Amino acid sequence: MELYIVRHGQSTNNALEDDNQRTYDPTLTKLGFQQSTLLAEFIASAPRRDPWMNTATGYSRYIEEEGEGIKPTELLVSPMYRALQTALPISQALDLPAVVRGDIYEHGGIYLEKGNVVTPYPGKTRKQVLKEFPRFILSDSHADYGWYDVRLGRESYGHACGRAISLAIELRERASGRDREARIVMVTHGTFMDVLIKALLGMLPTRINYFQHYNTSITRIDITERDRVVVRYLNRVDHLPAEMIS
Repeated sequence: MELYIVRHGQSTNNALEDDNQRTYDPTLTKLGFQQSTLLAEFIASAPRRDPWMNTATGYSRYIEEEGEGIKPTELLVSPMYRALQTALPISQALDLPAVVRGDIYEHGGIYLEKGNVVTPYPGKTRKQVLKEFPRFILSDSHADYGWYDVRLGRESYGHACGRAISLAIELRERASGRDREARIVMVTHGTFMDVLIKALLGMLPTRINYFQHYNTSITRIDITERDRVVVRYLNRVDHLPAEMIS
């Protein structure tokens, strides 16, 4: 299994110097939309430069028949608005519906904090998502009133780690069974990317180190049928010119 973990494009919250002005489910900025367009073009048609490699010996070879693009078999996306917007041009470029996963949202969830008072929000409703993203596939748990469990308030780090561990177990089971040839592009968020990588590598719980990712960066992790996890690359932004890296 090839897993391509992608951070969303720059959001309006990412562009703020004053965190007090943040919104609970921000949209992409103009730069974020530009980053997402270039990301989609890269995933769909960029020449593949990832050779096949024998990790035991280091021997590698270029596979000419791979051609261009990542050729994902699945596109997964967080239900947060900035991630949905980032996934849309990828879905359109690949003609591949995005599956909205309610377990890959950013650590903390949907909330605002003012004067030490945390107010959670349920997120976009099923109707709102399908109106703007009609080809996206929503789970039954994405309710008419939204998707985020407001009882969590501001989600704890431990709860986010639990989500990542559950997902890591699912992916490893799939890689050792029916989906060993799957290529999955997952559009998610910076801190959840960090905890998912740590979950796959058996590094949780820890906050001592952090896997930093730029907006629309790609991290590739392969999971072999023998349950070996291979980190191919981290935080790759080949698709962005230097002035668009954020």
